[in-house]
Amino acid sequence: MSNERKPHILVTGAAGALAQQVINRLRDDYFLVAVDFREQVYLGDDIPSYCIDFNKRVFEDLFRRYDFDGVIHLGRIMSSQETRMRRYNANVLGTQKMLDLSHKYGIERVVILSTYHVYGANAYNPALIDEEAPLKGAGLSMDLIDSVELENLANIYLWRYPDLNITVLRPCNIVGPGVRNSISTLLASRRAPVLAGFSPIMQFIHIDDMADAIVLAYKNNQRGVFNVVPEDWVAYQHALLLCGCTRVPIPSIPPILPRTIARLLNLKSFPPYLMHFFKYPVVIDGRAFRDTFGFKPRRPLKEVFRYYRENKQPV
Repeated sequence: MSNERKPHILVTGAAGALAQQVINRLRDDYFLVAVDFREQVYLGDDIPSYCIDFNKRVFEDLFRRYDFDGVIHLGRIMSSQETRMRRYNANVLGTQKMLDLSHKYGIERVVILSTYHVYGANAYNPALIDEEAPLKGAGLSMDLIDSVELENLANIYLWRYPDLNITVLRPCNIVGPGVRNSISTLLASRRAPVLAGFSPIMQFIHIDDMADAIVLAYKNNQRGVFNVVPEDWVAYQHALLLCGCTRVPIPSIPPILPRTIARLLNLKSFPPYLMHFFKYPVVIDGRAFRDTFGFKPRRPLKEVFRYYRENKQPV
């Protein structure tokens, strides 16, 4: 067995907590190469790690050098992290480059991390949103356009190049230790804004369960698009109470008002492009992923909320 070549996997977004969890789950059985365009991270002597812009020629050199069998693309950056143009270059053009190289070098397995934000939040959303629902996120905000375009790209390649075996995962809010997204920052804060009169149902998945889901998706080769979500959900304001946050109501009308207040108070965790998600429920249906991959989350909501209750400092 020791003489057999381990399958080679490229993991993007290696500076993120989720990618590092995925890497830890795979490192014994696979030869991994870690890439992030923001910073180089040390993950041990056995894992080559690079800080590379996907749109630069040196990115292709990795494909030549390491002869990858698969790619796990977790390198999508959030709207809060970069300017809009830089984010578009990374999320959309970078993903396109990665998919082109994957096709060129005969890669047989690609897993891409997306987000439930692509569905958009509006008053007319169905009670349970499945994978067939239209992606309305771009219509609500310029800041979600790159997320929707990344998905559209993935779907084009999914059907154009079936040999890539692309699986796209759309998780709900990822939370837990090390997560640095908007919702995690809110749950970890002592005082958290809420839109007066609104408390939409929200879904949360623990980072451990999400890492398990990604590994499961990679190992069980099923092409397609899948929502990833546990079976439980909770109202946003109730989640804040369970996390020990003091709620700070912000007037919700006129629409410009909450955006102005959030900007004045420098509430980076309450960005304007997500304002609708604090108003209208976006409840996604995870049955297809559960049934196809046999996914069973292990971390209940109460464990998530206990973590934030006991760790009340900026995450």
